[in-house]
Amino acid sequence: MNAAKTLNAVQSSNPAKTFPAPRTEDPDPSGRFLARAAGITAALTVAGSVLGLVRDQALAHFFGAGQETDAFLVAWTLPEFASTLLIEDGTALVLVPAFSLALALRATNRPGETDPVRALVRATLPKFCAILSLVALLLVAGAPWIVESLAPGLPRRQLAVDCTRLTATCALSFGLAGYCGAALRVHRRYLSPASIYVAYNTGIIAAMALVGAWAGWGVRAAALGVALGGGLMVLVQAPFLVRELRERRVIGGRSGGAPEARARLFDPALLGPVLCFALFRQSQVLIERWFGSELPPGAISHLNYAQKVAQVPMVMSLMLATVTFPVVAKALAEGRAEDARRRVERDLSLAGCVVLLGAGAVIACAEQITGLLFQRGAFTASDTAATAAVMRVYALGLLGHTLVGALIRSYFSAARKTWYPAAAMLVGLTVTAAGAALLTPPHGVLGLAAANALGISTTAALLLAGPLRRTLPLRTGAVTRDLAGLVLATALGCLAAHLAAQRLTTPAAGLAAGTLALLTVSLGTALALRLPAAEVLRQTVANRFANRFANRFGRTSRTSEPVRDTSSTPAPRTRKRRDAR
Repeated sequence: MNAAKTLNAVQSSNPAKTFPAPRTEDPDPSGRFLARAAGITAALTVAGSVLGLVRDQALAHFFGAGQETDAFLVAWTLPEFASTLLIEDGTALVLVPAFSLALALRATNRPGETDPVRALVRATLPKFCAILSLVALLLVAGAPWIVESLAPGLPRRQLAVDCTRLTATCALSFGLAGYCGAALRVHRRYLSPASIYVAYNTGIIAAMALVGAWAGWGVRAAALGVALGGGLMVLVQAPFLVRELRERRVIGGRSGGAPEARARLFDPALLGPVLCFALFRQSQVLIERWFGSELPPGAISHLNYAQKVAQVPMVMSLMLATVTFPVVAKALAEGRAEDARRRVERDLSLAGCVVLLGAGAVIACAEQITGLLFQRGAFTASDTAATAAVMRVYALGLLGHTLVGALIRSYFSAARKTWYPAAAMLVGLTVTAAGAALLTPPHGVLGLAAANALGISTTAALLLAGPLRRTLPLRTGAVTRDLAGLVLATALGCLAAHLAAQRLTTPAAGLAAGTLALLTVSLGTALALRLPAAEVLRQTVANRFANRFANRFGRTSRTSEPVRDTSSTPAPRTRKRRDAR
């Protein structure tokens, strides 16, 4: 029975149903569960980011910021594209709503009926693997053309072609990793999806250390590590997905809302808007590689190192939206738009707070951060100064990157076809290209970073002001006011952090002093302005102290309960929920 027949059978069945035997869970996770899931995701995201920095440190130590590194970074364009297209945006935006609806239908199934989740996997996974395998083969065969198109002025072209043929395998491995991650998050399993970048970076570091240093492969070892790391990303998730398909857990049940009527579980028409958005978004990298290849050697490397560090706050800020994306999709599938709206507004406020604090730290302490992370081996003091300058400019667009990443999930949570996000991203890409053409000749790599920040900020503004209200009644004015207050608080904190960091000579001491000043001034200002994100943080800290006080003196305090998520009304529990794995 295909997905459409499964949906028709569910809709036409008798309301008095016998629910299946597998254990059930509440339709909406509690605030405590989401906090635990976000904590797991945060810990593994930090671990993956740290390993990513170690990876970049190893790349800088072994190969510096010269022609060989530039050649690898051109080949690195394919994994960057694949990560956005197949893991972070494309696959997740299409599959999370589909699996959310399938789980909602499973909760209304009678014994003996076809499992919608298994039906969805049977209908999509084989075709998905076949298409991605073909794409990987085409990329391997077309590596010379890819290098010529990406960086026509690159000196070490053959080296870039060799690396591109190795990194092209990520088309298949990243796609399978994204598929498994989307399915597992909908099943409220966050441990293995959050660990993929730990596995990925471990593979790259091991290949550079073993094959590159000992076997003499040079920078080709980093490209081999991309291929090995991609396979590890699949291996850390596939066994858990197989177990979920066998257990057939029911999330929802009698207390859940009725699934929204839809013709099919997976609508191929969604692929066009989603893929176009993801391609346009990642095409910013193509613009940077194109203009950067005409700059002096090392320009692409400086931009890459600056981006990798500056993007850490963005990744951390989006982890909550990643955790709650399945929650929002399931609420919309069951017709609970108001619950989804409150969840999204809360996520935007918290994500904005996190990324702005990170951007403030990057702007105020760029030299200290770069020196601590990279200045060793072949990475010189002049490389530190150039990378820090680029990092400051690039950080100006971090809020835009975060808003785009959070809002795009809201646009596609209801699994409705819309071309507006792709059009908004195309406008931003056009601004980036025009800005790069105007700013790169006089300002070099700093002009490229400024064009990136300007283009993504344009897209974020268009998405925030766009037609999201048709599926999600987002209060755009309230969100904009909250973000404006956070920007003001962070600007004051950034100024204080810069003054504090400059008073100390050692990079570690300057970074510590700057971070402390930033947090003190920014959070103090946010609390004085009574911004929602600051209020949530204040309540969380107060509840932590109340918990410790109650535990120490053997008393139970009402205030010791965790901050309840106001984004949805908790449903009665059907059975005790397991911890997020």
